[in-house]
Amino acid sequence: MDLAYVCEWERWPKSTHCPSVPLACAWSCRNLIAFTTDLRNDDQDLTRMIHILDTEHPWDVHSVNSEHSEAITCLEWDQSGSRLLSADADGQIKCWSMADHLANSWESHVGSLVEGDPIVALSWLHNGVKLALHVEKSGASSFGEKFSRVKFSPSLTLFGGKPMEGWIAVTVSGLVTVSLLKPSGQVLTSTESLCRLRGRVALADIAFTGGGNIVVATADGSSASPVQFYKVCVSVVSEKCRIDTEILPSLFMRCTADLNRKDKFPAITHLKFLARDMSEQVLLCASSQTSSIVECWSLRKEGLPVNNVFQQISPVVGDKQPMILKWRILSATNDLDRVSAVALPKLPISLTNTDLKVASDTQFYPGLGLALAFHDGSVHIVHRLSLQSMAVFYSSAAPRSADEPAVKRSRATGPAVHFKAMQLSWTSLALVGIDNHGKLSMLRISPSMGHTLDVSLALRHLLFLLEYCMVTGYDWWDTLLHVQPGMVQSLVEKLHEEYTRQNAALQQVLSTRILAMKASLCKLSPCTVARVCDYHAKLFLVAVSSTLKSLLRPHFLNTPDKSPGDRLTEVCTKITDADIDKVMINLKTEEFVLDMNTLQALQQLLQWVGDFVLYLLASLPNQGSPLRPGHSFLRDGASLGTLRELMVVIRIWGLLKPSCLPVYSATSDTQDSMSLLFRLLTKLWICCRDEGPTSEPDEALVDECCLLPSQLLIPSLDWLPVSDGLVSRLQPKQPLRLHFGKAPTLPASASALQLDGLIRAPGQPKIDHLRRLHLGAYPTEECKTCTRCGCVTMLRSPNKTTAVKQWEQRWIKNCLCGGLWRRAPLSYP
Repeated sequence: MDLAYVCEWERWPKSTHCPSVPLACAWSCRNLIAFTTDLRNDDQDLTRMIHILDTEHPWDVHSVNSEHSEAITCLEWDQSGSRLLSADADGQIKCWSMADHLANSWESHVGSLVEGDPIVALSWLHNGVKLALHVEKSGASSFGEKFSRVKFSPSLTLFGGKPMEGWIAVTVSGLVTVSLLKPSGQVLTSTESLCRLRGRVALADIAFTGGGNIVVATADGSSASPVQFYKVCVSVVSEKCRIDTEILPSLFMRCTADLNRKDKFPAITHLKFLARDMSEQVLLCASSQTSSIVECWSLRKEGLPVNNVFQQISPVVGDKQPMILKWRILSATNDLDRVSAVALPKLPISLTNTDLKVASDTQFYPGLGLALAFHDGSVHIVHRLSLQSMAVFYSSAAPRSADEPAVKRSRATGPAVHFKAMQLSWTSLALVGIDNHGKLSMLRISPSMGHTLDVSLALRHLLFLLEYCMVTGYDWWDTLLHVQPGMVQSLVEKLHEEYTRQNAALQQVLSTRILAMKASLCKLSPCTVARVCDYHAKLFLVAVSSTLKSLLRPHFLNTPDKSPGDRLTEVCTKITDADIDKVMINLKTEEFVLDMNTLQALQQLLQWVGDFVLYLLASLPNQGSPLRPGHSFLRDGASLGTLRELMVVIRIWGLLKPSCLPVYSATSDTQDSMSLLFRLLTKLWICCRDEGPTSEPDEALVDECCLLPSQLLIPSLDWLPVSDGLVSRLQPKQPLRLHFGKAPTLPASASALQLDGLIRAPGQPKIDHLRRLHLGAYPTEECKTCTRCGCVTMLRSPNKTTAVKQWEQRWIKNCLCGGLWRRAPLSYP
């Protein structure tokens, strides 16, 4: 493990951010981190704050006054990573969601309340989606073999089997409260006691079973008391929420059964299920003032022995043997330094008890380890079943031996800086910790878990986790932390190779996601940074093509099964004529008739297509330079074919409304610019299309392209701006020191190289990258920018046309690359 960056608060005279007690922290699958602090003013009054940040721009933190009257005890993200629950010590629960789908703008409209009863555990209800990772099949060709859907029932279903949204919480007095979000927006809340004899609940955790039930674990804080388990069933009867509870087998910690250590660890300080959907395995930590012990327990179904007398009367065979559920200890640690925080893995690698044999071998893999933070400032990654140490991080300058007993360590004069709350990322390749000074630290966790791996095996680990993110739709920022510049080319090639092995339907679903993934990988190496522009241009081309084709309507309702868009592709592929009018004759032009206002509203997108074709053809003579954006398009038959189809569509629409055509600055008034470009584009397409043999462009074509600058004014395309994010700056493994609310002056990254098209001169007009509208050098319109690729677009639509609204609706929640939006300052770079 090593430190990637540290972000801390800058103190100012009137108010200071101080860590809250208790401290809550949560990490979403979209790589958003939420944590709490208290804001103390001159009168010593505390304001409970929730801070939400994106891991790529941690300084751009969005701080919300939660308006919780008491300390916030729990934070929980939902499965989509777009909503957040917060609960406090007064029994109030709030649900936060993005305002205008912006990652740095949050609001709360719904919630629930168990007045005066502190919340000790909180969780969203399970939506029934569970994926299993088969690490042993990481070399398989099909994604279906590597990642399989597990049969798992939602906690509560609506009509038709749709999962019902809501949350469940446990209070300190032993109550369980469930709130259901009805489709109408109303909240249906019900509260029940966990059992008849209510007692104090100091610690609790919530897990789900495959059958749709909920399991709650509780402890009163004393290691001499049992850890109780309850089954909770939620149902809706007569428009009311009903909760049924049932007591399950309980357990006593093993350390209390040992006479020598009976009173050594008086308090249970941590109680966690190993995973939200793994109710059979639980992690317990008991502590004294100076030390702790951790135990891992598993719930097993065991046969009940039957007396011989009864065996003779009625022999027990097979399934008829009576069974009993019993907690068995899997493993326990020796005496450790006092544990301050625990973080559990979110990767759904299913393990059985037999895997303990493997745990002691060399099978160290992300997701198999959980993190323990200690009061001496160290963090240990231990195997989640055997509790065997896998990796260690020391916050102090002088690391100590992991084998040195905790008791023998010399203690510092003051309290050591240690993590009070920790969370592992969704691929377990990164760990965030908030310490007792309110500072946020981001740690990398090696895929090899501290063990030496050869490069090929490390690549295979990263590839497997990138594929997992591609299939689930989770953000892969934490995986990029481990990609060195030398790995980029190999990872991109292997990722493409694995993608092409999948069936056509899956390839279509993942087509845009893999382009975005390749773009983010290419950002990390100076050799491939120009290809970032190409991948984003390809994403934009795919979106423009599908939008324009979706506007075409068949002339008659009882037409054959092929849509006008499919027929357009078929005709353009079949007819290789370089004359655009001859290709147009073979199409039913009545299918291309559109409203005049719609055509005019789409002019900016049509202009981009025309400019892009001209730029590509003009750059053909310089194709030997891979550092020039657009280079990969010159050998991409599929993309050139798509551009050719769009040129035909634009030509037909130009007959209906000439003002929607792309505008070119030509040296001759009589020149048909579109015909010229289509002819050259067709010749280039024929050289590299899939159907025919691949060949190099002939000299005549290159010569004609050389003449283009003297016939037409070549546009300077506005590519995406250089990203201001962190991930490409973290390669030298030197930790960065950042401050909340203050954009850093970062060291130069690979993407900041003087590449054609990437550098923007001061005062140069800025552009809306999705609408292709010019915003001026100093935009006055409110804009939003992508947290990943830096794409910029206006927050509000300037156009009311249906076709433009349809285009803008595609990007309302996410950017072209799948990244989240954040509100941009008016003077964005």
